[in-house]
Amino acid sequence: MLLCTDVGNTNIKFALYKGEKLLMKLRFSTNRSKTADDYAVDLYTIFRINNVDVNEINGSIISSVVPIVTDLLGKAIFTVANVESLVVGPGIKTGLDIRLDNPGAVGSDIVCMCVALKEQYPCPVIVIGMGTATTILYMNEHKAYCGGVILPGVQISLDALTAKCALLPSVSFSAPQKAIGTNTADCIRSGIIYGNAAMIDGVIDRFEAETGHKCTLVATGGFAPHIVKFCKKDITVNDDLVLEGLRLIYEKNL
Repeated sequence: MLLCTDVGNTNIKFALYKGEKLLMKLRFSTNRSKTADDYAVDLYTIFRINNVDVNEINGSIISSVVPIVTDLLGKAIFTVANVESLVVGPGIKTGLDIRLDNPGAVGSDIVCMCVALKEQYPCPVIVIGMGTATTILYMNEHKAYCGGVILPGVQISLDALTAKCALLPSVSFSAPQKAIGTNTADCIRSGIIYGNAAMIDGVIDRFEAETGHKCTLVATGGFAPHIVKFCKKDITVNDDLVLEGLRLIYEKNL
């Protein structure tokens, strides 16, 4: 079995694959104060609960945007499964054509998403990543990653709004019944939900106008299911893009 680990700023996602088959997924909160032993205990416990035989794990690969956690998880995985982890970064074969000013500065999560996209979807493609940050990225008809936009994520925007405006309350993350709110809470919800949906639609229009191509549209990340259903565009939600990309990259490096 192959263990794929996606370390984000908010959550760490794990997936176990047997060949191309996804066997199970796990999710922990990203905790920079934990030790390698802490993560090892967490992993071992959750594997035991789910009746996973750690002796069957014979490969591991990590994508991380939190460097301090990367080494800790590598040590934890070695402690639990006795396998060394590949880390997506310089020297790793990805097969991805990156057409940016500084290709080495591209985050490993973006690399993994693009590797999965080029294998699984017709290009050109626009992918919307909705995690701690929101990214909207473009891959051209030749399956090359050409760049995109990065902006504050949904939760960051909501937290900043209620923290910086003394009279605005914290609200639950749910869509109001109509766009024109008639109370403060619904006005905030409308801004966060419908505002983000309209932003996504608008950026897609700009990308397609700039490139002259209609694109396949894919969204991923924890907030994607809550937002893209209010978009006017036909957007496919795939929450496993980074994990799928990790599996494909691992296979390229065997």
